[in-house]
Amino acid sequence: MKSKNKQENNYAFIDSQNLNLSIQSLGWKLDFARFRIYLKEKYKVEKAFLFIGYIEGNVDLYKFLQSAGFICIFKPTLEYKDGTTKGNVDAELVLHTMIEYPNFDKAIIVSGDGDFYCLVKHLLEENKLKAVLVPNYFKYSALLKRFARKNIAFMNDLKKKLSYKKE
Repeated sequence: MKSKNKQENNYAFIDSQNLNLSIQSLGWKLDFARFRIYLKEKYKVEKAFLFIGYIEGNVDLYKFLQSAGFICIFKPTLEYKDGTTKGNVDAELVLHTMIEYPNFDKAIIVSGDGDFYCLVKHLLEENKLKAVLVPNYFKYSALLKRFARKNIAFMNDLKKKLSYKKE
């Protein structure tokens, strides 16, 4: 039995592509360093796993994200003939959540992607879900809407707190 004084040990599992594109669709840019602090203060996140497609030219970005306190989990990307790049991280996010399962009190899943429905459902059933943090209230999967509103939080109103401001 855990004592009430014990510091929460929560982990965040972040779908970086869903987060980034959803925030951009709201017309602002996320300050990842401030976002990491927000996760720590609001959700008591000790470890934040950021699932991201690896692109050779983005090494400085990856170094910055790691220095901001994210544990980057890289997925090899595929480049298509039309110039688009694809690096779907869904399977990695689910797998790492389950690998880390014994190590955290509760999980925060950062995504609006319905592919995480089964993971969220399982975490809820096991009392291991702190929240699903959906980047954009206006654009997220109907599958996630099946969960009680108390289990979902939205980032739409966090622009003042978390938007990137040029120095």
